[in-house]
Amino acid sequence: MSIMEKQPLIAIARAWIQLSRIPFHSVGVMPFLLGTVLAWKMDGVFSLPLFLLGVTAVILIMLSTYYTGEYCDIVEDKLSASLGRNAFSGGSQVVVKGLLPYEHAKIASYAALGLTVATGLVIQLRYNTGALTIPLGVVGIVSGLFYSKMPIRWVAKGVGEVLIGLCYGWLPVAVAYYLQTGTIATIIHFISLPIACTIFNVILINEFPDHPADVIAKKSNLLVRLGKARGALLYIAMTVAGWVTFLLSVLQGLPGVALVYYAPVFAVSFILVIMMGRKSYLNRKMLQVMCGLTIATNLGTSLAYIVTIWTKGL
Repeated sequence: MSIMEKQPLIAIARAWIQLSRIPFHSVGVMPFLLGTVLAWKMDGVFSLPLFLLGVTAVILIMLSTYYTGEYCDIVEDKLSASLGRNAFSGGSQVVVKGLLPYEHAKIASYAALGLTVATGLVIQLRYNTGALTIPLGVVGIVSGLFYSKMPIRWVAKGVGEVLIGLCYGWLPVAVAYYLQTGTIATIIHFISLPIACTIFNVILINEFPDHPADVIAKKSNLLVRLGKARGALLYIAMTVAGWVTFLLSVLQGLPGVALVYYAPVFAVSFILVIMMGRKSYLNRKMLQVMCGLTIATNLGTSLAYIVTIWTKGL
């Protein structure tokens, strides 16, 4: 009897929801919303169909990425479950616990990928959004698909974290703006930098609870290569880089009130720097808090921009 036959439908549905990691979609959707708001406030342009299709493509790429990670990282995730994972690391554990077969995660990954391609073609062919539409989409697809998947497996090359910074920082803001306007404004490069810094830190700190398992499994991500002490220093450096680049974006023309909206984010990230300096990541419970707060700084950074531009323009 298969796994699916042993479970009631409601349990299977819950497993798929857990596997899809829906709360984590926010880190991709928020920057896309920011790019759309920028297009509306800067250029007076907004197409609801393009926004909905674009958000759909972003979510599908994330789903494909998450599903791929679930069946490609089974060994690490199984080890992590017994060596100190928390709610933000070690995958969803759906495949590891046998709630769904790994083959289903694999099929779902390719299905999401196929739907992403179809959505991209509809955007390009139906709305003629510009020559960069498909290439930008390919960057997102290739980066996501091969983040965990061989033969490239970016996460084991020490560059996966950087690609996440690109694909959850600059790319969704730029793509959202481009779909609406057919151009990429210079301010986008500055606005996306602190978002990229914070999402880089999200990935980096989520590697801390998985570190023992990743070392055993020889998953050579950035933290395995650096070690926890130097990884903590990198986290602090990227946090400071986020502060500096946010200020830089204001100097590039963003309304000064953005600093007011950003103040709570700065306060939380400053506390995180202190916690990192004190090696609070060595405490399992404190590390989980730090993982959650790091995601909050990423979402808060995007939100500070959105509120500023929505209310004050640019």
